[in-house]
Amino acid sequence: MRYLKPHFYDKFVCTAGDCPDTCCAGWQIMIDDASLEKYKNVQGEFGKRLHGSVNWEEECFCQNERRCAFLNEENLCDLYKALGPDALCDTCRLYPRHTEEFEGLRELSLSLSCPEAAKIILGCEEKVQFLTKEDEKEETYEDFDFFLYTKLMDARDLIFKILQDRSLDMRLRMAEVLALAHDLQRRVRDNVLYQTDALFEKYNSSRRDGYFKEKLAGITGYSRYEVIKAIMDLLEKMEPLNHQWPEYRDELKVCLLGDGEAAYEEMRKAFFQSPEAEKMNLWTEQLMVYFVYTYFCGGVYNENPYGKMKAAIVSTIMIQDMMMVHWKKHGTLTLKEAADVAHRYSREIEHSDENKGLLEETLTREEEFRLRALLAAL
Repeated sequence: MRYLKPHFYDKFVCTAGDCPDTCCAGWQIMIDDASLEKYKNVQGEFGKRLHGSVNWEEECFCQNERRCAFLNEENLCDLYKALGPDALCDTCRLYPRHTEEFEGLRELSLSLSCPEAAKIILGCEEKVQFLTKEDEKEETYEDFDFFLYTKLMDARDLIFKILQDRSLDMRLRMAEVLALAHDLQRRVRDNVLYQTDALFEKYNSSRRDGYFKEKLAGITGYSRYEVIKAIMDLLEKMEPLNHQWPEYRDELKVCLLGDGEAAYEEMRKAFFQSPEAEKMNLWTEQLMVYFVYTYFCGGVYNENPYGKMKAAIVSTIMIQDMMMVHWKKHGTLTLKEAADVAHRYSREIEHSDENKGLLEETLTREEEFRLRALLAAL
């Protein structure tokens, strides 16, 4: 078995009670079977509390006002304090560490939904490198399309190369990888994966840069404002995970869209001329690398890598605008503040299968998110 992880993966250290947004509130904490069996055997007074604080049917911890039953007033875990680290279930022990599983490979990452992990991801100033290690474990999956998977891996390597080419404008980099995923999807759909090598050669050529500059300059009839409006409509259809999210989301909508397109464009112009926006190219690069690394190769399971790329693009431009709104309201945008904004979005989208599914399905189906519209929104 091979394992892949970003070079900063092992830098994460939980800030525990100092965390500005505890991971022990706002969502269900699922419990693995081994931990459930362990909890059944705990005796004494704490055992009584433990047995009454687990939803045994749903296999998760009970909540009090959306907080885990073991989360105390200091935002620390009473279960940890009483029984030690070995008592933690897999979810609590591993978060924000995340794993994507493929045949013969486990891809490890830090989740953007954790404020501290978000600071590490956005605060990485060098190009992200991915480290590998191997062990002797072997595992095979039934019906795993290994040929498609290898092509997705090849495509992702090229996508990383383009996204991390800092000699290019970030908008151009995003346009190129979006178009690459679009063209790859056609070959997946038409079952002509043997054509992908020629496709990758085309996108690996420096000549592509001039072509896409002209393409972006020639797009008319679409605007970022309309795409952001469609994204906000989509966010309103999603289940909220944090009780503060609906109010925060509604304030975003008013600030971004309430005064019309001309005011929106003026705000963007002022933001990108401000000193606070100096890090936006770096943060955008790291967000795109994060979303592509975490989800793109999952297209092997639903044959929709283009939908994964659209989700990466839309998530990134939405977080960009959320950062802009923070700047508009507070006049500042530090790394800590940018990380807080990114984690708010990630927490609502990435930790709900329903929300992730709705995002990808809508981006794949709706005309508001067609290729030319998204290119114009970059």
